[in-house]
Amino acid sequence: MRTWEYATVPLIVHATKQILDQWGEDGWELVTVIPGPDGSNPVAYLKREKAA
Repeated sequence: MRTWEYATVPLIVHATKQILDQWGEDGWELVTVIPGPDGSNPVAYLKREKAA
C-alpha cells in the first residue's frame, strides 16, 4: 500500500514559482493552494510518497 507525507508551505507572491520549483525538485507534488490565515499570503499543500 502506498503511503504519503504532506507539507504546508507559505508562499511569497513574488517568489511563488521558485518556491514550488524547489519543492518539486525534492519530489513534492502540489495538491492545492488556499489563502493563508490572514487572507493575503497563500499557502501551498504538497504531498509525496513515503519511502518504504
